Amino acid sequence: MDKLKDKQGPNWYQSRGNWQEAEELMQQIILRTSLKKEFKWGSYIYTHKGKNVIGWGGFKNFFSLWFYNGVFLADPDKHLISASEGKTKALRQWRFEDVMDMDVEKIAAYIQESIQTIDEGKELKPTKSPTKPPTGLLLEALQADPTFGESFRALTPGKQKEYIEYIDEAKQEKTKQSRLEKIKPLVLAKKGLNDKYK
Repeated sequence: MDKLKDKQGPNWYQSRGNWQEAEELMQQIILRTSLKKEFKWGSYIYTHKGKNVIGWGGFKNFFSLWFYNGVFLADPDKHLISASEGKTKALRQWRFEDVMDMDVEKIAAYIQESIQTIDEGKELKPTKSPTKPPTGLLLEALQADPTFGESFRALTPGKQKEYIEYIDEAKQEKTKQSRLEKIKPLVLAKKGLNDKYK
């Protein structure tokens, strides 16, 4: 929590490895652009027209640039990687093990191309998996209690999905039953399972 106390000006090089020179180099490159600096997810992100363009951070063994629309970049030298194969859709990383490897002109060109992808409207829309309908114990309870069923159907698809998964994840019937009893008052109050954390 101490690292996040000053959200307007954290000294990330103190907590994320010895990358102060890389941070300063990136600040110099960013000054040449029209990007807007915003604080998101515990770090600074640079945006264009409200869309994320680039962010970065130093880690133990490397300094990483994140291109939020990286999937659309030409990347002729094959610098960009997907950090989480199969999970990451548009985000791509460019990693450096030494600040001396950071080519200012190439990085600036990648940033300009990223800005251009936003100007051209290129964007990967997140795909939503279809919500599976309630089954088993939950379905029986919804059918047996019309008020409960009506309240459940009035919830957003996302909240319905949270409840369905919560019941389905339980292995034993007694656990499913106790979870069902736990969610009933929340559903009747038109609340989501995780609303208290949001």
